[in-house]
Amino acid sequence: MNLKPAKPAQPQHGVEENIAYVRQMLGELRAVAHNEGADMLRYFIEMAYVEAGDILSGFRPLSIRENRDRTPGVPLNPAGKVKL
Repeated sequence: MNLKPAKPAQPQHGVEENIAYVRQMLGELRAVAHNEGADMLRYFIEMAYVEAGDILSGFRPLSIRENRDRTPGVPLNPAGKVKL
Protein backbone atom coordinates (compact mmCIF):
# COMPACT_ATOMS: atom_id res chain seq x y z
CA MET A 1 0.00 0.00 0.00
CA ASN A 2 1.34 3.45 -0.93
CA LEU A 3 1.16 5.83 2.05
CA LYS A 4 2.49 8.88 0.21
CA PRO A 5 -0.11 11.59 -0.20
CA ALA A 6 -0.78 12.57 -3.78
CA LYS A 7 0.73 15.92 -4.72
CA PRO A 8 -1.78 18.30 -6.23
CA ALA A 9 -0.74 19.75 -9.57
CA GLN A 10 0.75 23.18 -8.95
CA PRO A 11 0.80 25.85 -11.62
CA GLN A 12 4.19 27.18 -12.64
CA HIS A 13 4.92 30.65 -11.30
CA GLY A 14 7.75 33.05 -11.85
CA VAL A 15 10.40 33.73 -9.25
CA GLU A 16 8.98 37.16 -8.46
CA GLU A 17 5.50 35.73 -7.84
CA ASN A 18 6.93 33.02 -5.58
CA ILE A 19 8.94 35.49 -3.50
CA ALA A 20 5.87 37.75 -3.23
CA TYR A 21 3.88 34.75 -1.99
CA VAL A 22 6.56 33.87 0.57
CA ARG A 23 6.57 37.49 1.76
CA GLN A 24 2.80 37.47 2.14
CA MET A 25 2.91 34.25 4.19
CA LEU A 26 5.70 35.68 6.35
CA GLY A 27 3.51 38.70 7.06
CA GLU A 28 0.75 36.41 8.28
CA LEU A 29 3.16 34.33 10.38
CA ARG A 30 4.57 37.53 11.88
CA ALA A 31 1.09 38.49 13.06
CA VAL A 32 0.55 35.04 14.62
CA ALA A 33 3.91 35.19 16.42
CA HIS A 34 3.10 38.70 17.66
CA ASN A 35 -0.31 37.61 18.97
CA GLU A 36 1.31 34.70 20.82
CA GLY A 37 3.99 36.89 22.37
CA ALA A 38 6.80 35.00 20.63
CA ASP A 39 9.09 38.00 20.32
CA MET A 40 12.23 36.24 19.11
CA LEU A 41 10.30 34.22 16.55
CA ARG A 42 8.52 37.37 15.40
CA TYR A 43 11.90 39.09 15.02
CA PHE A 44 13.30 36.31 12.80
CA ILE A 45 10.14 36.21 10.71
CA GLU A 46 10.33 40.01 10.35
CA MET A 47 13.93 39.73 9.11
CA ALA A 48 12.86 37.19 6.48
CA TYR A 49 9.92 39.46 5.53
CA VAL A 50 12.29 42.42 5.05
CA GLU A 51 14.71 40.24 3.06
CA ALA A 52 11.92 39.12 0.74
CA GLY A 53 10.93 42.75 0.23
CA ASP A 54 14.51 43.69 -0.56
CA ILE A 55 14.72 40.91 -3.14
CA LEU A 56 11.47 42.02 -4.76
CA SER A 57 12.59 45.64 -4.93
CA GLY A 58 16.01 44.73 -6.35
CA PHE A 59 18.07 45.83 -3.34
CA ARG A 60 19.39 42.30 -2.79
CA PRO A 61 20.14 39.41 -5.14
CA LEU A 62 18.06 36.26 -4.89
CA SER A 63 21.13 34.23 -3.96
CA ILE A 64 24.61 34.99 -2.69
CA ARG A 65 26.14 31.69 -3.79
CA GLU A 66 27.95 33.16 -6.77
CA ASN A 67 29.08 36.28 -4.89
CA ARG A 68 30.68 34.63 -1.88
CA ASP A 69 34.24 35.58 -1.12
CA ARG A 70 36.68 32.74 -1.44
CA THR A 71 39.64 32.69 0.89
CA PRO A 72 42.69 32.21 -1.33
CA GLY A 73 45.40 29.81 -0.30
CA VAL A 74 43.52 28.14 2.56
CA PRO A 75 43.35 24.37 2.19
CA LEU A 76 39.95 22.81 2.79
CA ASN A 77 41.43 19.45 3.74
CA PRO A 78 41.72 18.55 7.43
CA ALA A 79 45.16 19.12 8.91
CA GLY A 80 45.49 15.55 10.13
CA LYS A 81 47.38 14.55 13.25
CA VAL A 82 49.20 17.25 15.14
CA LYS A 83 52.70 16.33 16.40
CA LEU A 84 53.74 17.87 19.67
